[in-house]
Amino acid sequence: MRVAGKGLLAGARPVTFSFDGVRYRGLEGDTLASALLANGVRLVGRSFKYHRPRGVLTAGSEEPNALLTIGRGAGQEPNVRATVQEIYDGLEARSQNRWPSLGFDLLSVNDLAAPFLGAGFYYKTFMWPKSFWEKVYEPLIRRSAGLGALSREANPDRYEKAFAFCDVLVIGGGPAGLMAALAAGRAGADVILADEDARMGGRALAESWEIGGRSAHLWVDDVLAELAAMENVRLMPRTCVVGAYDQGTYGALERVGQHLPRSGSARPVECFWRIVARRAVLAAGALERPVAFRNNDRPGIMMAGAVRAYLNRWGVAPGRRVAVFGNNDDAHRTARDLVAAGVHVAGLIDSRHDAPRARDFRVWRGAVVCDSAGRKGLENITIRTARGKEKLQADCLAMSGGWNPSVHLACHMNGRPVWRRDIAAFVPLPGAVPGLEAVGAANGAFSTAACLREGAEAGARAAEALGFGAAVPDLPEAEDDPCRIAPLWSVPGRGRAWLDFQNDVTVKDVKQAAAENFRSVEHMKRYTTQGMATDQGKNSNVAALAVLADATGRSIPETGTTTFRPPYSPVSIAALGAGAQGKGFAPERFSTSHAASVEHGAPMIEAGLWYRPSYFPKPGETHWRQSCDREVRMVREAVGVCDVSTLGKIDLQGPDVGAFLDFVYTNTFSTLKVGRVRYGLMLREDGFVMDDGTCARLGENRWLMTTTTAAAGEVMRHLEWVHQALRPDLDLRFVSVTEQWAQFAVAGPKARELLNGLLDAPLAQADWPFMACGAVSVLGVRGRLFRISFSGEQGYEIAVPARFGDSLFRELVARAEALGGGPYGMEALNVLRIEKGFITHAEIHGRTTAYDIGMQGMVSEKKDCIGKTLSQRAGLMDPDRERLVGLKPVGAVKQITAGAHLFNRGEAPVRVNDQGYVTSVGFSPTLGHMIGLAFLRRGPERIGEVVRLVDHLRGIDTECEVVNPVFYDPEGGRMRG
Repeated sequence: MRVAGKGLLAGARPVTFSFDGVRYRGLEGDTLASALLANGVRLVGRSFKYHRPRGVLTAGSEEPNALLTIGRGAGQEPNVRATVQEIYDGLEARSQNRWPSLGFDLLSVNDLAAPFLGAGFYYKTFMWPKSFWEKVYEPLIRRSAGLGALSREANPDRYEKAFAFCDVLVIGGGPAGLMAALAAGRAGADVILADEDARMGGRALAESWEIGGRSAHLWVDDVLAELAAMENVRLMPRTCVVGAYDQGTYGALERVGQHLPRSGSARPVECFWRIVARRAVLAAGALERPVAFRNNDRPGIMMAGAVRAYLNRWGVAPGRRVAVFGNNDDAHRTARDLVAAGVHVAGLIDSRHDAPRARDFRVWRGAVVCDSAGRKGLENITIRTARGKEKLQADCLAMSGGWNPSVHLACHMNGRPVWRRDIAAFVPLPGAVPGLEAVGAANGAFSTAACLREGAEAGARAAEALGFGAAVPDLPEAEDDPCRIAPLWSVPGRGRAWLDFQNDVTVKDVKQAAAENFRSVEHMKRYTTQGMATDQGKNSNVAALAVLADATGRSIPETGTTTFRPPYSPVSIAALGAGAQGKGFAPERFSTSHAASVEHGAPMIEAGLWYRPSYFPKPGETHWRQSCDREVRMVREAVGVCDVSTLGKIDLQGPDVGAFLDFVYTNTFSTLKVGRVRYGLMLREDGFVMDDGTCARLGENRWLMTTTTAAAGEVMRHLEWVHQALRPDLDLRFVSVTEQWAQFAVAGPKARELLNGLLDAPLAQADWPFMACGAVSVLGVRGRLFRISFSGEQGYEIAVPARFGDSLFRELVARAEALGGGPYGMEALNVLRIEKGFITHAEIHGRTTAYDIGMQGMVSEKKDCIGKTLSQRAGLMDPDRERLVGLKPVGAVKQITAGAHLFNRGEAPVRVNDQGYVTSVGFSPTLGHMIGLAFLRRGPERIGEVVRLVDHLRGIDTECEVVNPVFYDPEGGRMRG
């Protein structure tokens, strides 16, 4: 079906590909759709609901029919639009949504059952019998849903994400976009020109008209050459801008490797861009809309503009005997171009009575196409005129119901488009997206001259608004024909006339929705599934709402449009989550002591996002408990070393840090002296505890906040929110420095002795009281020291820049072992803190208040803070709430388990009798028995009482004594001494 002398692929290299197992040849530069049409393949898919035969409808990303699966195995990709996919040697494409084959699809029986499968049938049919839903209906629907299928294997392909910044972003590389980029680029602005096509030029590549006295594609080549030579202009073909977001941010999907063989290639398949632009020009063009008439969905029925594109760009005639049907002058271009190329035009059917006449083909004026015939491909059409009906033989019908400007991006921030009666289409509302201006066909300017003019002026305006001296470039001569159209949305008559080709929505379905009072366009959309497919109704939405308007007696502007949401074109989840596959999805974060811990034989466990040592086994120890008990005794009797680098560390600087901390913490920090540390509690806005930690004042205007490992990211986000939204008046800056510092806890009676052998200046008790902090020199390296303890023993935390972390840990461990101590891991750390009654996120799990954990006294009465008011609600201060207590076993079973529930003695262990639950447990070698922390109703009032502990999951039923949550050294003399 190639037409000699037509197209822009002259001299292109032959390419071999396959479709449904049959090998075909195309040319480099072909899309899969143009190559299939060149080989005479018209049937390419089946529709979603009725499995009707479908062929290529369009030539762009709006394609609803030609959705194919590319590749096999783990890397196969479903629902690829044949009109976008470029062919390459070895490309393997398969049709989808059919069984057993495309030509013979058993599910096409659905088409015979069409009278029973109209709009909303599933809402009415699957209501009864009730028991059938889970056993019959839902499994059947899920098996039938969707078009293509994933392989269910791990995706081996690479995807990337990237960021870009520019002065002017031009969206669309047609005549208007090229002129906008040229004007802004010549002015000196940094310009990004993004176009979803592989070859920029837009409709200039698909038409036979001239620009500047020569073929349009040659003018395009010259402009692109000039733009490419500019250092301040970046050309991004194969890049579709898919969404407009706040503050000039745009999302864009670049097809990096989809046009190349993937085997053995390190090139990513796609890259998702976040582009921040100070100004943007929307030159996305317009999309041609079909006319709904009976059986207008047969393979061979295409958009008139697409027929011109396949002829003029790819040199392919979609049929040997072509008929044209339209309601506007643009349809006549298609007929003229076909005749000029030597393709037989069977005739042009124009619904307008005053349509232009032609000498080279017959024109039916005031006529419509009302039916078509041919099961797997168009064979003939039926024309209705004032004199009656007549049939016309044709294997291709080029239809045009007018053009819809691509308003989508201009509506992504909740803007609504404006109806223009003269072009029978919606155009963008100016200013709907701050900093974005629509031009050309996207703005309803359908002549080439108007596109060139609007693009040049918008590019110059954008550059000038940013302070660049801009001038409008000289405009080349181009066609300036007016847009003449008489609206025609559907042809009246019996039978199904298709609006949404992908979802099988008909004119009758929309009218049925209106009859059942789904009058809102949004309700109609959901009731009929109109516009809810991968094309998002680009072809069908305007016609569907026009039908709805007619059915409800309203005008089209009164009926309105559906909500336009990003993405404009489908975006793979892999591209959105680029870098989040494998370890990117679950990162392994290693502390600086990781290698040394592994060398000591420590099993590494996940703690938040980090890997931390569970325990450090010694020769002869065969069970983790042996190691854990030894490490606990080691800290209590000598000295232990533990890596605490994973704690969140946030550096805050500025004159208002104290006031800021007062606002985010329940207690007061502005009075803290330089060189001191204070423990703090942080609440969410609803009054529940978010996190706890310490904050050290390193200087007059410099502070260091520590958070728990699990909540480091959450606290950082919280601080950013508070500063930006609640207290922007405060002068401060803060940044996470968690990875910049390696920090180690040194705890035990010999902790000071160990550090005095390591520090360049020994520690004096008077200079380093409990909760002191300051700078130190560690073997010549500048570091920080904090006199704090999470074990209940005399403790310090020493920090050095991360590059010294490995060597410092090894040195600390060697010196600790010489003093009868050594490293300890997470198991011992947990036991030590439970003995001391210290909480972690096992206790502050999001449902506990300061009152619940016995820290209501830390909520200062002298100041306000986030969450204070709501934390004082009556229900959150109820004495009957579950509050923190300690537990020790007194029953026959001495085991306590986390997650077990508590009940009063003598009461059945059922939900209504529940008195509380256990959060943390461990065996205390210091006390010689199991201990635990729990939340119990009226807990502090019940110390000394015996309660029943039941773990239904593990089959444990025992009794425990309620005790003070601080089991060890309740006066705190050991850690303060």
